[in-house]
This record gives sequence, structure tokens and C-alpha cells, in this order.
Amino acid sequence: MTQVSIIVPVLNEESTIHSAVSRLCRDFPDCELIVVDGGSTDATAELAALHATVIGSERGRAKQMNEGARHASGGILWFIHADTAIEPEALGQIRSVLADPAVVAGGLTLRFDRRTPALNYLAWTSNARARRLHHIFGDQAMFIRRTAFDELGGFPDLAIMEDLEMSRRLHRRGPLRLLPATSTASSRRLTAHGTWRMIAFMQYLKLLYFAGADPEAIRARYTAGPRLFPKRNPAVPPRTSRP
Repeated sequence: MTQVSIIVPVLNEESTIHSAVSRLCRDFPDCELIVVDGGSTDATAELAALHATVIGSERGRAKQMNEGARHASGGILWFIHADTAIEPEALGQIRSVLADPAVVAGGLTLRFDRRTPALNYLAWTSNARARRLHHIFGDQAMFIRRTAFDELGGFPDLAIMEDLEMSRRLHRRGPLRLLPATSTASSRRLTAHGTWRMIAFMQYLKLLYFAGADPEAIRARYTAGPRLFPKRNPAVPPRTSRP
């Protein structure tokens, strides 16, 4: 069977990383597991090293995922966030769908760790978007055929929206598939700011991206949260707990 390399980009995920990597080891024991740390200031790297190969990288999710891919040996690259739980059936479905040489990549069916009308709506629209527009985001545990990944030069080095842009580029090369196996994502940031407000805010950020706005400016706006008039303090750089 084709070797699968699981790549997990992390930054200050001390509270979730141990359970995340131990669960991945348990459910996918024949996969290579690489955790890419973007300079955590807590015990993330030490805890991850108990179960996975840990490598260091410059901060930034695109940079970290590309660095992980550079160290990976698998013919299938599978990118998983530390705060998502992956259904064990996913691995077999990935290998099955990539047995078709035309398929270049795909993702899993998204759901959230809480069930509310707003979160259910967001999961439904995200899965519909992935099926119809082939826009797959990181919380859907994107998997990519290694040859296609290398041909594209990896993820574009963007401050944000690197997963959206990567899926758009992949779709120009071949079909992307959304699998029935689920990726259960954390709702922590959504519920902290108000889910409906965050849904509208994320659509606004995507519109900025499609309109050609600077990704660094979009990232800074995302970090500030869905305030109508975000606070500005030029002396203090934006801070985020995730790469």
C-alpha cells in the first residue's frame, strides 16, 4: 500500500497536542507522523516528541506544512490540525480514492465538536462548497498526492488562505474528492466570538482575498477578530495561538 505521511503544524498547542498525536498513533499506526513546530514557547514540542517525529520550522502554517512535506517519505501527504479528531475509516478511504490516478487530492467531511444550529449550518455549507467548488480548508484534513504537491511547489507561502489557494491550484490539475469519513474540528474560536458573527466575518475575509487584498493584512484582520473597528496598536504585533 502507498505510504501515507501525516503532517501536523503546531504552535503553542500544549493543551491538545498529547491527545492529538497519541490518537493519530493509535488509529493510524502504519502512517509516518511528523509534527512541525513553529517556535512554540510552551511544552508542545516536548509532548509531541513522545509519539511523533518533531521538526522545527519558521512560523506560518504554509511554511510549516511545506517543511513537514520536505521531511516526509510518503507518496500521500495528509495535513491534519492538532485540534481536529479524524475518523479511523478515513485512511482506507484516502487510499481507495487515490487508487484512481486522475484524483490529485481531497478532504474529509467536516463537523464540529459541538452541535448548534450555527455550527451545523457552517459544516453543511463547508461540505457543499468542497463538493461543488472544490475549495477545501485545513480543518477538513486535506490529503494530496505527493507528485501533484511537488509539481505545484507545495503550499503557496501566504499568511492566510494557503489551503484555499492550494485547493484551487490542485483542482486545475485534476479532480478533488470529499470523503464520507469525518474530521471533527474544534469550535473554540467560533464560539468565543459568536458563531454567526464568525461565519459572516470569514465570508468577508474570503471576499477580501478574492478581491486581491494583501494576505498579510487579511491575517492581521483575522487575528484581531470580528470587531467592527478593530483596535490598532502598532507597537504590538498581532498574536495568534495557531500557525
